[in-house]
Amino acid sequence: MIADSAAIASYHAHIYYDPATTREVAARMRENIAERFAVQLGRWHDVPVGPHPGAMYQVAFDVQVFARLVPWLMLNRAGLTVLVHPNTGRPRDDHLIHALWLGEKVALKGEALPESEPRADIPAIVPNTAGAA
Repeated sequence: MIADSAAIASYHAHIYYDPATTREVAARMRENIAERFAVQLGRWHDVPVGPHPGAMYQVAFDVQVFARLVPWLMLNRAGLTVLVHPNTGRPRDDHLIHALWLGEKVALKGEALPESEPRADIPAIVPNTAGAA
């Protein structure tokens, strides 16, 4: 079966860091993202949350931002691990099968992810940054 990329409603990038050693690096990266891209920056999570086994924050972005943001992340992740995944209404597959990893691949807790969710439940991206679209 061939999937249609039109199923992708948006994307998330999860920026992983160590609160004790690389939080400042992650903060600089977050500031740079905010200056350059129209994205929705999520809260800092210094402890594991959901399927994520370590500290991270989320960057939510629209499909049209992918072509600029993801190559920027490739070149500017400053040694941090980044998970990029689509939002198609199938969270488990999006995180575990359809994801891109920049840096070290981290084992996610798949059991914390629902197999599916109604597409209408995928939140719209409301940028909270001043970066250019």
